[in-house]
Amino acid sequence: MSEYLVPFEDAESEFVEKRSRFISHLWRVETEAEARARVEEMKKKYYDARHNCWCYILKEGNTVRYSDDGEPQGTAGQPMLNVFQREEVVNVCCVVTRYFGGVLLGAGGLTRAYTKGAKDALDAAGIARMSLWTLWDVPCTYPLLERVKLDIAAAGGVIRDTVYGADITLRAAFPSGGAETFSARLTELSAGGLEMTAAGEEFLPGPREAAK
Repeated sequence: MSEYLVPFEDAESEFVEKRSRFISHLWRVETEAEARARVEEMKKKYYDARHNCWCYILKEGNTVRYSDDGEPQGTAGQPMLNVFQREEVVNVCCVVTRYFGGVLLGAGGLTRAYTKGAKDALDAAGIARMSLWTLWDVPCTYPLLERVKLDIAAAGGVIRDTVYGADITLRAAFPSGGAETFSARLTELSAGGLEMTAAGEEFLPGPREAAK
């Protein structure tokens, strides 16, 4: 499976257009049940709003869903969805809540407003590139712990777990090329006394990137 883009973190944003208040919420989700739960959560939280429009895209099963929630057809859910499709972001759920301000925006105005709501939320969330990382068990002595942690980070790795005993075993994950870089450093640090062992692989998000 190749790399793909997801939201880096959950986010919210807000703006006012011709007295209508638009509140956006965005989450990274893994399943349709999780996405539906987020939508219901917002409907309950903003029960007094005129509209809670939503969309979500899931990588698994290429699932795509959206709703205009009472706005004229094609002016809310689809424009929101288009933002994420353009950015090629998946595993994303977005709800844009509208409190009507008494001034009609027209179909074009609504489309622009819901597009802005989704894009603002995505800009606030940032994106991350999901790719296949390798997992390694790294043995470590207590005196070397802080140094080893720094070297794992310097090689682009992250520590997923730590087991303390007579010595320490760190479960570290590395993006492509990172394990080789760190392994050489570990050999150098321990004068060849410590050697890490492979522990599988996992899809993990990389660092935050800005949306286009």
